[in-house]
Amino acid sequence: MAAFTHALREDLVATNVRVGAISPGAVRTEFSLVRFRGDAAAADAVYAGFEELTARDCADAVAWILTRPPHVQVGDVVLWATRQATPQVYGRR
Repeated sequence: MAAFTHALREDLVATNVRVGAISPGAVRTEFSLVRFRGDAAAADAVYAGFEELTARDCADAVAWILTRPPHVQVGDVVLWATRQATPQVYGRR
């Protein structure tokens, strides 16, 4: 996704089209249930011990990008939960 976003930004550099990407960390969505084939306990265990991001957190980032002045392009936003250091490392309570 990052390579596609960067390539698209280069392709559109002579236009006023702004291209940005949001890369969220641990976000609780219904995908967790799909991932664990409906096992709610397994899905909940992924987020145990820390406060995960929400869809609203991601939407806020999208809104922030879209409301920058026309001369500002936000390339990449990485959102992680406060107790998340990498996609795999969480500081669980």
